[in-house]
Formats: sequence, C-alpha cells, structure tokens
Amino acid sequence: MPHPLSSYPRAILHIDGDAFFASCEQAKDPSLRGKPVVTGKERGIVSAASYEAKALGVTRATPLHEVKKNFPQVIILSSDYESYSLYSHRMYAITRRYTPQVEEYGIDECFADITGMRRVHGMTYPEIARKIKEELQSELHMTFSLGLSATKVLAKIGSKMDKPDGLTCIPLREATQALSKIPVGRVWGIGPNTAAYLNRFGIRTAGDFANRSEAWVHEHLSKPGIELWQELNGEFTLELAIDAKESYQSISKTKTFTPPSVDSAFLYAQLSKNIENACIKARRYSLATPCVFFFLKSQDFRYHGFEIKLPFPTANPQDILREVALYFPKVFEKGKKYRATGITLMKLQEADPTQLDLFGAVGKSEGLKRVFENVDALAERYGKHVVFLGSSFGAITKSSGSLYSRVTREGEVPELSQRAAPENLFKGETARKRLSVPLLGEVS
Repeated sequence: MPHPLSSYPRAILHIDGDAFFASCEQAKDPSLRGKPVVTGKERGIVSAASYEAKALGVTRATPLHEVKKNFPQVIILSSDYESYSLYSHRMYAITRRYTPQVEEYGIDECFADITGMRRVHGMTYPEIARKIKEELQSELHMTFSLGLSATKVLAKIGSKMDKPDGLTCIPLREATQALSKIPVGRVWGIGPNTAAYLNRFGIRTAGDFANRSEAWVHEHLSKPGIELWQELNGEFTLELAIDAKESYQSISKTKTFTPPSVDSAFLYAQLSKNIENACIKARRYSLATPCVFFFLKSQDFRYHGFEIKLPFPTANPQDILREVALYFPKVFEKGKKYRATGITLMKLQEADPTQLDLFGAVGKSEGLKRVFENVDALAERYGKHVVFLGSSFGAITKSSGSLYSRVTREGEVPELSQRAAPENLFKGETARKRLSVPLLGEVS
C-alpha cells in the first residue's frame, strides 16, 4: 500500500461532461445557451436535462407531457446520438494531448492516467488537470467536472463533489477527510443492495468503509468489494482499459418513433433500417452473425419478436431480411400501436470465408458482400444511407438529415465542403453529420 504522505503515487483523472447530451445541444446551437433544454422527444420522456431545466425541477425519465404542462418554458428536442458521439470523440482527443493513457469509459466520461507527465508538460498534476479542463470547455463550449486522485474510485468521487464545472483534487494524504463526507452508497460500484448490506455493519460513509480492517473486508466481501476498499485506501487496483474496442459479442439497433404507428409497411421499413445500421457496424469490425433477434415494441411497452437462426453467418442485411420477412407477419398484430422496432445481431464471430453450400446461397451472399463493400465506401464519402435497400425507403426518406431527402427537396446533390472531404473528417463523422467545432488534428 502506498505511503500515506505520498499525495499522488498515481495520478488518475476522471473527466465527466456536465448534463452532456443537453450541453451538446446548447454547444451546437448557441441560442439555446442559458435556457432550459431537455432531450428525449423521440422517446416521450426526458433523456437528459440541462442544468437550467434541472433548476426548474425537471428530472430524468419524466414523461414529456408532464414537462409541457408544468414547465412550458422548457425547450424539448429529439436526441442526436450521432452528434453526441462526435463530441465524445473530441473529449477523448483533447485529453490524449496530455497522456496516451485514456480509458473511454462512457460517451460522456473518461479516465486518464497522467502519472509521470509532470516533467513532460512542465506542470504539476493539478495544473495538468486544470489545463485539460480549460481546453475541453473552450473548444467544445460546454462545462466538465474533473476529479484528480491516486485511484479511479477516488478520482470518480472527486468529479462528483463539485458539479457542475468543478475540479476537485484529492491528494492521498487528504483522502480520509474527504471520504468521511461521502455516503457509502455514492461510491462508484456500490449499489443500493451493497449499501444496505454495509449499513447493517454500521458503515454509513465511504470513510467508514475505508477504515475497516483488511481481515474484515476479506471475511465479509467478495472480490469487487475488496477492490473498492483497496482503491478507497489509495491502492491502485482497477487498471485503465485503454485499448479501443475492436469487437463485440452482439450489436443492437433500435428506433423509437412518435407518434406510435399501426402501419405495417412503416414498421417494416424501420426494422429494415435497423438491420442495415447493425450490419454496417458488424462489417466495420469484420464480424458476422449466425442468429438474430428482432422485435416490435407496442405502445404498452411490451416486446413482441422472434429469435431466428440464420442459414449461415452473415453481415449482409438482405440475408437477414430474407429470414425476418418470414416471421414479421407472425409478430405484427393489425390495429395494435407500436412505438419502436429493433434488431440484435447475436453470437458475433469473425467473418471468415464460408464454405459454399449445396444450393449456392452462400455464394450469392458472397456476391452481396462485394456490393456492400462498395456501399460502405460510398457511405465513407457521402454519408450513411446514401445508398440503401428499397425495404428501408419509408424510414430513410423520413429522416430530414439524410442526403436522399436533401436531394429530393433541393433537386441536386449538395457540393461537399472542405470540412466534408474524407481526409478532414473526424473519427465517427460523415459528410451528413458534421459539427462546427474547431479541428483538433488527427483523431486516432
């Protein structure tokens, strides 16, 4: 265990975007700054709320009809997850200017290990943290709360202590005092059940937990609880996961729409678009799925669907749609209102060349694979869904941001700007979706 007088045997930062989704909307549209904004229009409930909306009493998951009734001044927007993802990539990129050791923990937060970087940057650890915070806020036009300490758990506690727009440093020698003020249930990794269990032993605060003996902890807790106790005592136990995610066990794509629909053609088009989106991601990681689960979600929040075993592993949407089309009529109920569609590609595996089958279905799929390689290349240049399946027509053309809808509306394909050129796009950005944020240089 580190020496108690050592302030930062390791220097770990936790960076947390304040009201991130709502802040992204305010960053995109400066006229929204300082105003109460919520996202979630497409779901019918509050997904995220700006601090101005929270000050009025708006809380997450509140039905939007209640928000409109009680807080008519609140501005309600649909969620734009593609843009939120781009802001997230910029957050990671700015942080990596100061250390390559960055864990992309969530779309609105990350951990960074800045141990040993004082000499590189000619600054103390708190000064490095402050500099990262300043650059994040000046370039992304939103606020962030940061915590700096010797472990991930302590850093995460620090980032929550002074929200929004805070920077809390917890040197190890001051950790005991800081933890004495934190309810044990607010420690990262301790849920309500674990908190209730600890309360039975008189453990009310994070400090109470940290002060328990090692023997007691090993007797009463399993490995996750032991690791939390070690982290609270300054022992760096939870390593940063700095490798970018290169594979998935499953990929899911859903679409919630308002108002709900009874139109089978519209629902099938949305499901087709879900499948196209899921396959785009699978192909990006050279994966194929041997089985899928599709569903329709009714207005009463019940799921109706089928799990389907495919004839062979694939990432081609037409292969999957061919099977889904057989079961869709069995799931869809005439007259019932549906509010969402979704697909999950399951048991994903590497897309190795498949042996030809007796009737040539796999051979046909391999031909489609080459077609979709060209589709993916077009998407890289002109944006997702510039080419799409006819079965997705009813869903794609209803998207106001799609290239197709702009061509239909304006009569010609808009010329690509310099920012839209492939070599100038950020990771995750397309010509269809760009943000007016200054270039950060190359994003890995």
